[in-house]
Amino acid sequence: MNFNFYGKNVKLTPAIKSYVEEKIGRLDKFLVDAENINANVVVRIIHNEQIVEATIPIKGVILRAEERHEDLYAAIDLVSEKLERQIRKNKTRIKDKIDYEMLRSFKVASEETEETEKEKIVKRKKLEMKPMDEEEAILQMDLLGHDFFVYHDYKLDAICVLYRRKDGDYGLIVTE
Repeated sequence: MNFNFYGKNVKLTPAIKSYVEEKIGRLDKFLVDAENINANVVVRIIHNEQIVEATIPIKGVILRAEERHEDLYAAIDLVSEKLERQIRKNKTRIKDKIDYEMLRSFKVASEETEETEKEKIVKRKKLEMKPMDEEEAILQMDLLGHDFFVYHDYKLDAICVLYRRKDGDYGLIVTE
């Protein structure tokens, strides 16, 4: 696995990079063609909190984990454990989706904007959506750890918003 490191308010030392590569690199055993996979790791410090975020795009699936802790190395350990849990929990579903390779790969490009005095939107994202069905959208949303997911439903030929309800079930908003 190849690593791309980004540090915000912190200088990433070779020791930190080596620790991340060791911990997250253990996931290689679960991944096919791991040498061609790029893991993006962002390390931030806000006040006394160390925040580690790891994103690993794999054919049609995005694994993502974020953890906060007072100790940077503990946060790295927690992110690694969370990613491994995601892979183990969804191993067969991920395998089915990767083998199926329904259409194009799903890409997410994020553009962060700084907050200005006049602007209330503090973050913007651009999405290139591949058509998918409800089941794949639920898988993507669970892997990302989000409460909602926007996708193009190829069966309905519409943009849909999938969201998690308070009771744990899912809701679906279909646009016309």
